[in-house]
Amino acid sequence: MSKDLPLLAAEPTERSDAARNRRALLDAAADLMGGCGVAALTMDAVATRAGVGKGTVFRRFGSREGLMASLLNHREEEWQAGVISGPPPLGPGAPPMDRLIAFGASRLRLHLDQAALIEAAGRTWGENHAVLGFASMHVRLLLGQLGVPGNLNYLATALIAPLSVPVLRQQIDHGGMSEDQVLAGWTELVHRIVEGTP
Repeated sequence: MSKDLPLLAAEPTERSDAARNRRALLDAAADLMGGCGVAALTMDAVATRAGVGKGTVFRRFGSREGLMASLLNHREEEWQAGVISGPPPLGPGAPPMDRLIAFGASRLRLHLDQAALIEAAGRTWGENHAVLGFASMHVRLLLGQLGVPGNLNYLATALIAPLSVPVLRQQIDHGGMSEDQVLAGWTELVHRIVEGTP
């Protein structure tokens, strides 16, 4: 069952004071991004906003890309917690088809909200296999519950790929599609895979 999925992107266990400091730095980074965008997310600016020295930020995250990846990891952990134990239909308790559609809608929204940050984080985040592994495992489980035949690993990848930032950028920014149209297209793809329609 998907409620048993691990939080694959979770950070290592920390002392309580270290966790508080990390949270304060991530809150400062989120505030900066919310007000001024990704361009404002510098180590100096985060240090100033958090009231710490710049060296503290570097020691905690290693680089600007590391800071952005940690910010993305935190948001990913929150999203994964919603999948594992949040309210339905994203969380347990809803029929598998409803959960699958909710997965697509929430993943689409999450990626659009964070597109600039994901792109700025570059390979540090883009090659996060734990994140992709969690999403793939969840979709495979739902497809299995729906009785879908065939290679579920491949089908899960086929469903996740259209929700990636590069594909969403292409569809919305260059293809002129609205978010609603993208979600409707993804939902149609789900129904074709699940129901086996050509």
